[in-house]
Amino acid sequence: MIKIAIVGRPNTGKSTLFNALTGTRDALVHDRPGVTRDTISGNFHDRPYTLYDTAGLERANSGIAADSTNMAIDAVANADAILFVVDGRVGLTNEDMDWAKLVRRKTRAPILLLINKSESEKRLSNIHDFYKLGFGEPVLVSAEHKRGFDNIYEFLDKIAGEDANKDAPERDADTRVKIAILGQPNVGKSTFVNRVLGEKRQIVMDMPGVTRDTVKIPTKFYGRDIVLMDTAGLRRKAGVTDDVETLSALKSLDAIEKADVVILMVDATRNIENQALGIAARVYNAGKILCVALNKWDLVEPELRDEKLLKLKHQFSNSFHQIIKPMILAVSAETGTGVQNMFRRIYEQWDISSAQAPTSLVNRIVEKLVAERQPPLSRLKRPMKIKFARQTGRHPMRITINVGGASDIPESYTRYLRRGLATALKWEHLPIVIEYEKSDNPYD
Repeated sequence: MIKIAIVGRPNTGKSTLFNALTGTRDALVHDRPGVTRDTISGNFHDRPYTLYDTAGLERANSGIAADSTNMAIDAVANADAILFVVDGRVGLTNEDMDWAKLVRRKTRAPILLLINKSESEKRLSNIHDFYKLGFGEPVLVSAEHKRGFDNIYEFLDKIAGEDANKDAPERDADTRVKIAILGQPNVGKSTFVNRVLGEKRQIVMDMPGVTRDTVKIPTKFYGRDIVLMDTAGLRRKAGVTDDVETLSALKSLDAIEKADVVILMVDATRNIENQALGIAARVYNAGKILCVALNKWDLVEPELRDEKLLKLKHQFSNSFHQIIKPMILAVSAETGTGVQNMFRRIYEQWDISSAQAPTSLVNRIVEKLVAERQPPLSRLKRPMKIKFARQTGRHPMRITINVGGASDIPESYTRYLRRGLATALKWEHLPIVIEYEKSDNPYD
């Protein structure tokens, strides 16, 4: 895969360009400068290129700005091509000149200069000034209106070679397990991601709200190809007053739909809050596999651990009828304790959830459950007849039961069937959906 880094000073439209070229809304876009902090990646929708959106380059010796700039510089050093973005409305700045010199020192990769926000040439500052950057003839583009992209494609296709389009990846064939890390601010999500990657890939600071974008990171861990999705911390709505944080939270919640597995990270040194239960409810309702990670377990007093773990399991079991046994595992992102075991358990559940249960087995289990506990009569005092059961879906596990007679089956009996099926098929950690299909036989 050809690696392309989008770089430049803050607020030149890099994230808007990233979204336009990838055909996504993965990068957080806002008028405020410095919104992007981590380096996020994505694929061109029709070419075998990996695109990296980087933070705006800033002069800083410490803090978030310094870490973000260092990550952007690393992206430059590892890229096969650079898209250097400047703001045509503002014109050439001293910061553009300084960063152009640094980029030339850090890479020998081809560089394409893009003058963004070029919707109207009348609004542009002196275009000829940009030749001073030393990147040759600039290309006028508008990331917001997707104009001037043909020149970008031509530049990249020359680097990749004539067969670039033939080698485009088949997205539908992607078998990597996508794992989203969710939780409240400052519970250790980015530290956990860095532990799995074995490097400082995400910015980590002892303050909430550092991560803003949902950062997708392909990697291999414990024998599997996966995609980790580090997300922004989620706070209660009452505590959110900043519109950037609101956008970050929406992206975090959107990650649930895009993930196969969600790791809900909580601080083991604190009591679990209702908001964490609310996130868990979203995960279960979306039909995703949930693993609750009790992070900072090494900081919990040993004599309190058994009681705390048991209390949490009861809390989750009593809160959600979609799950029989919540997967709650203790880890320490700081030391790495329990991390490999967590992924082993997650992989086990993913493999189980990818299998198809034989219809004959499902029918035998349901028949036995019905024999042990007859379904109640309907409101019209009519009996329910279970005629046929089969698995009709995976991710989540879906069982369709063909019934005759009564159709208003109470939720309590559905929970009974769900629990029995989960136990017999070893689906205790998986969300299960049971649907009823009315028999078409008019004589039933």
